[in-house]
Amino acid sequence: MTLALLLALVQAAPALPTDSIDGLPLSTLPRQELPARGCAAYLFSTGQVRGLAAVATADPATLRIALDGSVRDLPRAAAAGTVALGLNAESIYRASEVTATVQLTIEPRPNLNNGAAVPSATLRLDRPGQDTLVVPLAGLVGCAPAAARPR
Repeated sequence: MTLALLLALVQAAPALPTDSIDGLPLSTLPRQELPARGCAAYLFSTGQVRGLAAVATADPATLRIALDGSVRDLPRAAAAGTVALGLNAESIYRASEVTATVQLTIEPRPNLNNGAAVPSATLRLDRPGQDTLVVPLAGLVGCAPAAARPR
C-alpha cells in the first residue's frame, strides 16, 4: 500500500526539464550571442549543475531565463544600486506571474576587453502560490564593442 502511494505521488509530480539546474524548475539556456548594443551579464549556476542560468541585458533592460521548460524574457520593473556597464547592482524583472530579482557584483579586470567579471550574483524567483527560489550565480559581462569604450 505504501509503495503504491509513493509511486502515485512520483507520477503526479510535474516532470522537470532534462537540463534542470539542481532539480529546480530553472533550466540552462542555450548559447547566447553578445548584445548588438550595450552590455549583458551572462550568469552561470554555481551548484552541482553548471550552466547558463540567466542573461541580464542593459539595452533593452531584460532578463532571459528558462523556467518550467520555456525561455522567457522578463522586462525590468525597477533597479537600484551602483550602475556598471549599464547594469544595476540590483534589478527587479517582472512579467505576469513571475518576479525575478538579480543582485550582482561587477568587477572590471585588466585582462577582460569589452566586459567585466561577475564574481558573485543571486537570482531570486518569486511566483504566487509557489516556493521562492534563490540560486547562487557567477559569470561575465560582455559588451558590444562600441558600448564598453570610454567616451
